[in-house]
Amino acid sequence: MSIWWSLHLRREAASVPLARRLLIGTMETAGVDPDISYDLSVALSEACANAVEHGGDTGRGPGSEAYRVTAYLDGEKCRIEVADAGPGFPAASAERSRPPLRPAHSDAENGRGLCLIEELADHVHIGNKPGRGGAVVSFDKVLKWRSGAPLMAV
Repeated sequence: MSIWWSLHLRREAASVPLARRLLIGTMETAGVDPDISYDLSVALSEACANAVEHGGDTGRGPGSEAYRVTAYLDGEKCRIEVADAGPGFPAASAERSRPPLRPAHSDAENGRGLCLIEELADHVHIGNKPGRGGAVVSFDKVLKWRSGAPLMAV
C-alpha cells in the first residue's frame, strides 16, 4: 500500500512542527518503526527550517512566502521532498554536481541542517528547481515496520 501527501505551507516557524507531526502521525498509523519515524521527522524538520529561513525572495511575489512538503510512503521506502521559491543553492561547478556541504563549527548555532539530513537519510538529493528558481531537498530512507503493522509492505 502507498500513502502520499503534499502540503503548501507559509514560510513561518509554526509550519515546521506541523509538517513534522503530520509525518510522525502518518508513519505511526502505518506501523513504521519509531526509530525510523524519528530520524525522518528530524530530517524533515531541518529541511523545513531551511525553507523557512532561506526559501523566499520578496521580489518574486506572494509565491515566495510559501514552500511545499511532499511525502511518499511506498512499499519499503519513504521519500520526502521540500521545495521553496528562494534563490536556491549556488551553482554547481564542473567537478561537482551539487553544492558542497560544509560542516558547521561545533559552537555554531546554524549550518548543521543539510549535513544532519545526509546522516539520517539513506539517499539525499540537493539542488535547484529547473528554470523557476528555488531549492529542492529530497531524501529517502528504507522503512522498517513494527510487527503486525497495518500497512506493512508485503
